[in-house]
Amino acid sequence: MPRSQPGKGGKGAVTAEALKDPEVCTDPTQLTTHAMGVNIYKEGQDVTLKPDSEYPTWLFQMDLGPPKKLEELEPESREYWRLLRKQNIWRQNRLSKNKKL
Repeated sequence: MPRSQPGKGGKGAVTAEALKDPEVCTDPTQLTTHAMGVNIYKEGQDVTLKPDSEYPTWLFQMDLGPPKKLEELEPESREYWRLLRKQNIWRQNRLSKNKKL
């Protein structure tokens, strides 16, 4: 059986050119005025950032840190019950994986 030649692939093979990183912008003014990498089209410009007053206030109040643990949430909050339900589903899935049929 002959060995596969490098660079040749079967169906769905990814070429080395496709794996190359896109050009990285190092221009500080471009980085501070545009949302780099948001443009999904082959041609065209990146989206220009607007002033903060153009965006909703909740955008700047979002918690971007690590997710909170169950002990840190208030029991009366919706997030508490969603996390509790998710943990119970995970627990049930782990337990049912070990059951014999």
